[in-house]
Amino acid sequence: MYYRDRGQSMRSSSGYPVLSPQDAAGWIRDGETIGFSGFTAAGTPRTMAAAIAERAASERAAGRKFRIRAIGVGTGASLDGVLSDAIDRRTPYQSDPKLRNRINSGECRFLDMHISQLTQALRYGFLGAMEWAIVEAADVLPNGGILLTSAVGGTPTFCARAERILVELNRRHPPALYGIHDIYEPADPPFRREIPIYRPSDRIGTPLVHVDPDKIEAVIESDSPDEGAVFHAANGTTRRIGENVAEFLAREVATGRLPRAFLPVQSGVGDIANAVLGALGNHPGIPTFEMYTEVLQDSVIRLMDAGRVRFASCCSLTLSPQTLRRVYADLDNYRPRLVLRPQEITNHPEVVRRLGLISINTALEVDIFGNVNSTHAFGTRMLNGIGGSGDFTRNAYLSIFTCPSTAKSNTVSALVPMVTHVDHTEHSVHVIATEWGVADLRGRAPRERALAIIDNCAHPDFRGELRHYLELSRDGHTPHYLRAAFDFYKRYDHTGDMRQRPAQAAEIAAAAAG
Repeated sequence: MYYRDRGQSMRSSSGYPVLSPQDAAGWIRDGETIGFSGFTAAGTPRTMAAAIAERAASERAAGRKFRIRAIGVGTGASLDGVLSDAIDRRTPYQSDPKLRNRINSGECRFLDMHISQLTQALRYGFLGAMEWAIVEAADVLPNGGILLTSAVGGTPTFCARAERILVELNRRHPPALYGIHDIYEPADPPFRREIPIYRPSDRIGTPLVHVDPDKIEAVIESDSPDEGAVFHAANGTTRRIGENVAEFLAREVATGRLPRAFLPVQSGVGDIANAVLGALGNHPGIPTFEMYTEVLQDSVIRLMDAGRVRFASCCSLTLSPQTLRRVYADLDNYRPRLVLRPQEITNHPEVVRRLGLISINTALEVDIFGNVNSTHAFGTRMLNGIGGSGDFTRNAYLSIFTCPSTAKSNTVSALVPMVTHVDHTEHSVHVIATEWGVADLRGRAPRERALAIIDNCAHPDFRGELRHYLELSRDGHTPHYLRAAFDFYKRYDHTGDMRQRPAQAAEIAAAAAG
């Protein structure tokens, strides 16, 4: 093959050419689409990302055009960050400030997608051709078997769809990971069958990604630690949010609205998610439970060690470096209690609905009727992307969104009259929780939902104006007063503070009366 004839290479023990990352990056052409392995910062091919970034900078310095199209949920400074200047188009998720700035300035085109739909969109041909899959592996076999590392993401589909594959063999991840992955890809319509997962612990696939060995152009050897997740200990706000969610769920068990055996839990990523999971583990009214989720964080490993989490199915081990080392050092203990799956399976609506998940995700802002914005600051600036929250929220047995009631030293309210961008509509959102309390929206009409959110979740500095806003419109099923719907934002734009001054309150009241 043309690619294998280029450059000097050794042969790996598995028979594939071994190239330097720089030589391998030399094969990438301007405009090509690359599927990167990983999910969050786990499992990403960091050595190859850095080499492609160097290649892009060199090409541009020589006056030649060089941009790539990047696909995958592998993110972080070591992938999106180093490649930010080289990426022309990105989907379905990102989380690095450099790339985010390029997206918001219009320099990089970003397609925000539900994570469960990415790989089928590739198979359907909706996203065009994929020239390369670049995959971090713990081992690669002569017959084309690839043992992934700390995440699966969309890698099986990337390998199937890509014309060529580069394998970054990372010695930081032991071949003893064999058996922790469950690789399964559903057939496409009209041949699709049910996904036979009936418990989080069910294994339905194979431990390896199997590819045509002729597609593996080269192996790039690396010894690169995972970027690692850094989370903060629970503070007063996140701790109260966690306690409020745990207390609410314990009441649901006590009243019979949740089974006494409980249900599997899905949790988002970040400090609030860690605090909520910690609170669930500490609450005496919450029984030992299982996880069926995208990302496993340190808090879940702690709960496993304490006997509070029985089993965890996920797509990624997004752990701190010390916790990942601890898991790897004791794989015989964790392997029977962990499984890593492709994102299409962890997030699949069919499985989410069947298992009856309790979904717990983080909101950026929530309006008083229960619509949630989780992606766009002030309606325009993309943060990370919708990720998998929509996959779970729309199909969960019980969908919960958490957020602090305010930000920026109480000058910004997360509870607003109308969200500036809608990712999850009121039809899918069951519960809102902040540090002040919990609003149960089930079975409530719009005005009832509004009062529950204002009275239980809003910061006291904003409750009066939110109630007043609800009173401004006396007509309509969903009572909006559009002349004042975005006053919070207009006020912040002018003064740097959403809180209302007395003169402004009088002006709004006069306008409503007129």
